[in-house]
Amino acid sequence: MDLQHNPENALWAGVPLEQAKKVLFLLHGRGATASSMLPLAGELGLTDTAFLAPQATRNTWYPFPFLALPAQNEPGLSSALRLLQTLTAQLLESGFSSRQLYFLGFSQGACLAAEFCARYAAPYGGVFILTGGLIGDIVEPGRYQGDFQETPAFFGSSDVDPHVPESRVLESAEIYRQLGASVTLKIYPNMPHTVVTDEVEWVKRLM
Repeated sequence: MDLQHNPENALWAGVPLEQAKKVLFLLHGRGATASSMLPLAGELGLTDTAFLAPQATRNTWYPFPFLALPAQNEPGLSSALRLLQTLTAQLLESGFSSRQLYFLGFSQGACLAAEFCARYAAPYGGVFILTGGLIGDIVEPGRYQGDFQETPAFFGSSDVDPHVPESRVLESAEIYRQLGASVTLKIYPNMPHTVVTDEVEWVKRLM
């Protein structure tokens, strides 16, 4: 599947960008849409934040499960990472600091957020990985570089998720620690494949 993602298809919500003190990326899961992430913006109730929800082509960031060989998920994966690079660079060029940028994803979007932020670790405002982990058949530490400088990183997932093994969440959280993030890890017993209230409360707390 030749997935090429367009940063211009992103949706915006919250306060106008010129008034925002923070920007929170909202990355949707497989089969979902950018607009499906916007109700979460309302739940968070952040009055100083612009919300940026990119849209994947065909509602899919990459075609195969995140545990597949990385080459199997090309060119979609690289295109998705470039999209985030482009949008991040635009925000930095417009005057935002990396500390004002936050990243949140669910499911496939959580995996994309985890992968992007670990490949380009920097002092971000926060990274929120809701049922996801680093991408690939194995975790390769050499792929990740930079220094989070105590960036708050929240990992929330289920111990029985059908798509995201608990072991990969734990591995991913450890890579984040090695890159200098301040990690909060929550494994929820028997949680279905969804976002729960406690995760939303953690995001509020860390923002």
